[in-house]
Amino acid sequence: MRRHKSGRIWTRKTPTMQPNCGHLHNIPGSGDPCPTGDRDSSCHPGTGAVHIQLGEARESTSSRQGSQSRSHGEAGGIPEDPGPDSEDPGGSSLSELRYLLQWLHKSLPYLLILCVKLLMQHLSGISLGIGLLTTYAYANKSIVNQVFLRERCSKLHCTWLLLYLSGSSLLLYYTFHSQSLYYSLIFLNPTVDFMNFWEVLWIVGVTDFILKFLFMGFKCFILLVPSFIMSFKSKGYWYLLLEELCQYYRMFVPIPVWFRFLIAHGELDSGLGWTLGILLGLLYLILKLLSFFGQLRNFRQVLRIFFTRPHYGVPASKRQCSESDDICSICQAEFQKPVLLICQHTFCEECISLWFNREKTCPLCRTVISDHVNKWKDGATSMHLQIF
Repeated sequence: MRRHKSGRIWTRKTPTMQPNCGHLHNIPGSGDPCPTGDRDSSCHPGTGAVHIQLGEARESTSSRQGSQSRSHGEAGGIPEDPGPDSEDPGGSSLSELRYLLQWLHKSLPYLLILCVKLLMQHLSGISLGIGLLTTYAYANKSIVNQVFLRERCSKLHCTWLLLYLSGSSLLLYYTFHSQSLYYSLIFLNPTVDFMNFWEVLWIVGVTDFILKFLFMGFKCFILLVPSFIMSFKSKGYWYLLLEELCQYYRMFVPIPVWFRFLIAHGELDSGLGWTLGILLGLLYLILKLLSFFGQLRNFRQVLRIFFTRPHYGVPASKRQCSESDDICSICQAEFQKPVLLICQHTFCEECISLWFNREKTCPLCRTVISDHVNKWKDGATSMHLQIF
């Protein structure tokens, strides 16, 4: 307050600190915090409404910041929580798998009943198949063990194997003599119903096992030959040749049986049935012919090995044997017909021949000596079942 020259007293009003409510009017969605009618009472001090308006402003500001942070999170690659309406790509597959398992669980008793019925219908065939398989496994393992023993092999055991295989084959043919199964061995058709798939499969399977037994008997006969007549190395080549001949013979034996089954017209006693049967038979013959030419190269290689009898080395001298202390590294005994390999390592001829039945390299330095592996020279028989 000051006095004017004219004597009047002038008073100057001090400006009062009032909250600036302008920024509240710009908040989207908050509306006008100070309506026209209440603007003076709500935005001036002393009314007590300024705190409420500021609180609302803070809430709206925080909500705006939260929406901005969510938008930044989406832009930064942070995945949002999918809603309940979003589709799971693996959900359908899991549900289908669940339905399949439920169906199997419900159908399991019926499937077991069906399996028991089929088992009872083919009980004799299944039992005979198991017997043939166990006979083959026993004879094959025994022959391989006897070949490994070389000169120490049991002649009595080899004789027993020969009689056992021959007796099993003759007993099988005698039991089913009405079906004339032995006709298949000479490419003739046995007396069976060629319209029944299971009987055709039975004929082919039994014949394949009989052929295995026949050639395994030949291997037992070679085992019985004395070493002064046929050396161990020569026996290995005979085992190799017999196995290749067995596989080729088994490949051709099922042809007449399957060909007659395929061309059988059955109920389609018409031109269409005959035409379809002949086409299927010709297609089968073409596939067998391609298989034959595919195996011909391997068979020619086996014949070359059998007649040339390749050597893995040269006979070793006494000085070369003395360098190895006159002890073979394989049998740990004195050398018997020592052979010097190209890698200058010395072994017994029979020992190294037995080694190269499965390997190509030297037992000591792993130098490649042979260009092929003669896996059938150990007397083993192929486990493959020639069905077609």
